[in-house]
Amino acid sequence: MTNNFPHPKSVLVISAHPDDPEFGAAGTVAFLAKQGAEVVYVLVTDGSKGSAEPNMTKEKLIAMRQEEQKNAAKKLGVSKVVFLGQPDGEVRNTDELRELIVRQIRIHKPDVLFTHDPTSRIINNSYLNHTDHRVVGDTVLDSVFPLARDRLNFPKHEKEGLEPHKVLDVFLFFTNEPNYWVDISDTVQLKVAALQEHKSQIGDPNDLEERILQRSRDRAEKVSFEHAEIFRRIQLPK
Repeated sequence: MTNNFPHPKSVLVISAHPDDPEFGAAGTVAFLAKQGAEVVYVLVTDGSKGSAEPNMTKEKLIAMRQEEQKNAAKKLGVSKVVFLGQPDGEVRNTDELRELIVRQIRIHKPDVLFTHDPTSRIINNSYLNHTDHRVVGDTVLDSVFPLARDRLNFPKHEKEGLEPHKVLDVFLFFTNEPNYWVDISDTVQLKVAALQEHKSQIGDPNDLEERILQRSRDRAEKVSFEHAEIFRRIQLPK
């Protein structure tokens, strides 16, 4: 639980699709950015499958979702958004993807990292977790430990001046096993505003606001907050 959230200087949020960071952690991201942390987003896929519109093309959707993600990140105080451009719905835990993610970890050297909980197959008995979410979470955890830590993994990084990095604090969102609640009462409206930037995905923005506010109230029921986000926190040894 928190009111005692760590005060990291560097935060990395690695997610599968545009809008995942906002649904999973936007209130916490806004809180950390206000505290002075440099927050970087890494989006693994291009989001190219997320539309039911008959006249939508993949190219148009990719450009639209990238712009929406940049606008949402700006609302929260995120410093940078990186797009890895993997095909939506086709993510696999490969050596190539692990190298891309380890590279981002070694570039940004996060004190705290957020990503998907790869163990969540069915969430709250009401939501089938997207394959990309699970694979990205699994790949990120493999990249955090041991790959980013150990110098001999991806030796070309060292030749490029990228040093190994040990991540000590990982927060998993979209989890069935929360052990950490973050008070987002002061930033929940920023979360809503950021999500409303994802116009291609959200439908009625007023309905979205009601759903987000109710969900954050529900998640605060076990703690003395008005609004909360939930995470599974993993503290790794130094």
